[in-house]
Amino acid sequence: MNNLSTLQKGSPDRFGYEWSLYSEIRPIYEEQFRRWLPFFSGSDWSGKKFLDVGCGMGRNSYWPLKDGALSGVSIDVDDNSLHSAKKNLGIFPNSQVIKMSAYDIEYHDEFDIAFSIGVIHHLEKPSVAIQAMKNSVKLGGKVAIWVYGFQNNQWLLHFLNPLRKAIFSKLPIGFVHHLSLYPTLILYPCLRIIDFKLAYLRLISQFDFKHLRSIIFDQMLPEIANYWTENEVRQIFIDARLKNIKVESVNGMSWAAVGER
Repeated sequence: MNNLSTLQKGSPDRFGYEWSLYSEIRPIYEEQFRRWLPFFSGSDWSGKKFLDVGCGMGRNSYWPLKDGALSGVSIDVDDNSLHSAKKNLGIFPNSQVIKMSAYDIEYHDEFDIAFSIGVIHHLEKPSVAIQAMKNSVKLGGKVAIWVYGFQNNQWLLHFLNPLRKAIFSKLPIGFVHHLSLYPTLILYPCLRIIDFKLAYLRLISQFDFKHLRSIIFDQMLPEIANYWTENEVRQIFIDARLKNIKVESVNGMSWAAVGER
């Protein structure tokens, strides 16, 4: 089992603060979810049992359950995140929200699909989590993730990432949230004036001010944030001995990957 200090390397408490502030389910989240897991259509979830690893406030479990999943288990280690997830998913009687680490998933040969969106790139030991997800699915079951990409993120790596590592990740989380207001004030009008070609920027130009601020805040708060190439993402799945691996670019700035046990 992993002790608390190891778990805290992924900053779950800081994300819990985020999900307590930005806990509502918004319609545009469905569009994001479909892009983050492009390997699955709505009908692919019908009658399936799934595991959502690092569920946050439950936004990504919501859509498979709405699509007719047989059951869903959503796990996280932060109490604030779990509280928000229980509130959002409480309308589904076939949903369970459980406090459990991505490293210590207690299920074996249980699920048709295990997925993790926006979490694996924040972990100190991503390979351990992927292996635990693999063990949780049935033979022939699928493991899927969405993670940050290296491509088209050089400005983040050269500017924001050093600031995040040296300053933002060490500041009190409430103060970091306050600071997120100022780049949002700059970016919000730019997204409405400039016709950006990058798919991700075109997508977030549809966000209202509060949603855009939550995205910027999300980039500023973690202790660990990895930005991977396609080959690096693929290698994580190869090392886990998953089969029929597929990796696709998402919005020109991130990766979705899926493999079978």
